[in-house]
Amino acid sequence: MPGSPDLPDLDERSATRVAALVEGVRAGRRAQVAQAITLVESSRPQHRAMARALLTGIADLAAGPGVVRVGVSGVPGVGKSTFIEGLGVRLTQAGHRVGVLAVDPSSVRTGGSVLGDKTRMGRLSSEPAAFIRPSPSAGTLGGVARATVQAMTVLEAAGFDVVLVETVGVGQSEVTVAGMVDTFLFLTLARTGDQLQGIKKGILEIADVIAVNKADGDRAVEARAAARDLAGALRMVRGHDEWAPPVVTCSGLHGDGVEDLWQRVQAHREHLGEAGLGAKRAEQQLDFTWALVRDELDQRLRLSPGVRAVRDEVRAAVLAGELPATVAADRLLAAFDAAPTGTS
Repeated sequence: MPGSPDLPDLDERSATRVAALVEGVRAGRRAQVAQAITLVESSRPQHRAMARALLTGIADLAAGPGVVRVGVSGVPGVGKSTFIEGLGVRLTQAGHRVGVLAVDPSSVRTGGSVLGDKTRMGRLSSEPAAFIRPSPSAGTLGGVARATVQAMTVLEAAGFDVVLVETVGVGQSEVTVAGMVDTFLFLTLARTGDQLQGIKKGILEIADVIAVNKADGDRAVEARAAARDLAGALRMVRGHDEWAPPVVTCSGLHGDGVEDLWQRVQAHREHLGEAGLGAKRAEQQLDFTWALVRDELDQRLRLSPGVRAVRDEVRAAVLAGELPATVAADRLLAAFDAAPTGTS
């Protein structure tokens, strides 16, 4: 029955809390949406069991074809936050409910989150139809991705029909985000000299729409030249793909070109069609399934009593140069495999 979570492994208190969260999310109540996202971000075993029940109870409302998922990445200093805020405000004014999530690889290293998101997007965060969530803290990029995908499910179930996922920093996060959205948008800047400086070939291979941002004032002419250069580079990189990624210019600060850019995002969705969009999301769900398996195995490995018993010794031996990495890995896995069933 829709909205009735399966609660086989939960105590009465946890089951009651999950049921309340399911009801609140389905009703679109912001407090429960925030609490639900906090729950799905947690790595504690009990919280993960509760999160599974929560997600089961809202699954029928998520991932509808009317929901638009857009990843937003860009070169350093491109003004992603300003752009996202400008786009988000326009979308809310047009009647959309907009959720903003972030994937930040630095949270893997520091254990922190992007606390400045709401500060940097002050106008958008004050919009009643917008919800901004900083990047989750997690032990691995896979853990961040898991939390982000599940937070996206919560937002969609709560009635947010546009979800913008921002990559923070550079690196593997772009590929990770591209694997969870319908359309991947890449922002760049007009540059003197080599217009492609700082843009990795891999980004051009996964981008669905490219925009040269800060195309205002004296930089507008340079931005248009950069867009032409990028369009030429894309033809070499992408060849004869069915979808030719458009390259546009915009100003996130002043709003110039933002509406045209959004129309290009919509055109990409129309290109996919309902069947193509469904197939893409199904493939993403399959990839996410295996990502969840890897993340769960990583958690079990870290929590295994057998691994904990030898971890410090193995670490010291590796740091001292006494143990090759391959042998160290084998020793940790052997300790994990030897742990009694139900304790690893």
